[in-house]
Amino acid sequence: MGGLQAVIINTEPLWQMEAAMGVLRYTGLEFQGAFLNSNSKICVLKTPNFSEFRSADILITSRNNNNNPFELINMAPKSSHFPNTRLETFIFETKNLEEYISIQKSYGFRFLSDHTIDGENFSFIQIVPSRFTGNSIGFLEWTGNKGDYRASNSVEVAWTLMKPELRHLNNIRWLDHAATRVKAEDRNDSVLEFMRLTSYDFDFAVYVPSLNSITSVVRLSDSDYSMVFTSGITPYIGDKESGPTEKYIHNYGTRVHHIAFQTENIEETIQSLGRDGMKYLLELVGSPEEGLKQTFTEPSKNTLLVIEYIHRYGDFDGFFTKSNVTLLTEATDKQ
Repeated sequence: MGGLQAVIINTEPLWQMEAAMGVLRYTGLEFQGAFLNSNSKICVLKTPNFSEFRSADILITSRNNNNNPFELINMAPKSSHFPNTRLETFIFETKNLEEYISIQKSYGFRFLSDHTIDGENFSFIQIVPSRFTGNSIGFLEWTGNKGDYRASNSVEVAWTLMKPELRHLNNIRWLDHAATRVKAEDRNDSVLEFMRLTSYDFDFAVYVPSLNSITSVVRLSDSDYSMVFTSGITPYIGDKESGPTEKYIHNYGTRVHHIAFQTENIEETIQSLGRDGMKYLLELVGSPEEGLKQTFTEPSKNTLLVIEYIHRYGDFDGFFTKSNVTLLTEATDKQ
């Protein structure tokens, strides 16, 4: 297994274009085209070709049928009005998809389709949504032009989505990590399941007992995209008693809470984004002395996702600090 290639964020059909425009407006990604497959309309967003860094791609999708395997997972009090909306799938590269499928089936994993989806440049398959996280993991073997997600039956969509010409967007670089909220009782199973499906290893966990919260980090390497799982220490019994993490899960279900982007000149960038309409759940936290700065935006009305902007200073050899994790976790109580 290799690294993360793309994430799939599915939206309600009416809000797909607006969701894509939101990502263009508040990240460094650019529009690379849209097309129709037999089941979905797919909008592809990528880091610029001229950039010195590469990030996982973001695919903003909407279904053109009623076959949604994630729908029941989305039926929480504050997400049921958007039954098709969530970050659904993380797609990882593999060099031998046929062998990979055989191995994972022998361990009892089930897939959404009986056969791979094949394009001119790839073969792809994904597992059914996890009962622990609500996420699906997808597996992709490139057979031709890497980065072209069109299937053999794809039809181009005449979208022209213009990226705003805002200089501060050049400071928002690659997808650093995504954080999934999982129930306390499923914490270990969530992490172990992800490691069984990928080449990732457990790195560390940050406990915040005052907020009944644990944040666990799994990594492929120090320089790759990382996966984060945040849960309660003890299961949910009530909003006030159980803290912001379990409260969030009670209201929104298990799902990806936020996606984080490495951000340069973070102070000026955050201010510029704010002048362009971005609202935040908390002020920028951290300092150069502590090694990093971070903040959370308010959730998108089109994707329900929070964006985190994060900057790690050059000599910082960690991933998070406990003080920042505490403040960020506390801020989710506002949702």
